[in-house]
Amino acid sequence: MNNLQWMALGLLAALGGAGVTVFGKLGLEGVNSTLATTLRAVIMALVMLAVALGTGQLGALLEGKVQLSGRAWLFVLLAGLSGAGSWLAYFAALRVGPTAGVAALDRLSLAFIFLFSALALREPHTWRGWLGMLVLLAGVYLMASER
Repeated sequence: MNNLQWMALGLLAALGGAGVTVFGKLGLEGVNSTLATTLRAVIMALVMLAVALGTGQLGALLEGKVQLSGRAWLFVLLAGLSGAGSWLAYFAALRVGPTAGVAALDRLSLAFIFLFSALALREPHTWRGWLGMLVLLAGVYLMASER
């Protein structure tokens, strides 16, 4: 995959994330945040199931043509649990907090990913990456403390 492809997909992911935040905030009026998160997860699961079926990936797994190792299952499980916890907290915060502030704090995940990738995955980062992380932290602080 070339740079343009992953950048375009990353921008689409960011646009989708913005939709989750704005539509989620609008949809939380008078709705329990856990219920809203659960309904969102069910809708996501149905869409992902349709995509996996449509692309043949689920069939290949069920037919044994695709094998997932125990390690892969473990990390998929941990990613799912992490995502569920994150979204439960995100929608709860969105229900009571300012949209931009909640979203800014959520973007601290970039700083955590940057640090974890350096510490746990041993990925090297340049001074530009570290500077970018400091700018990100400053931006999150400024956006989250706006009030």
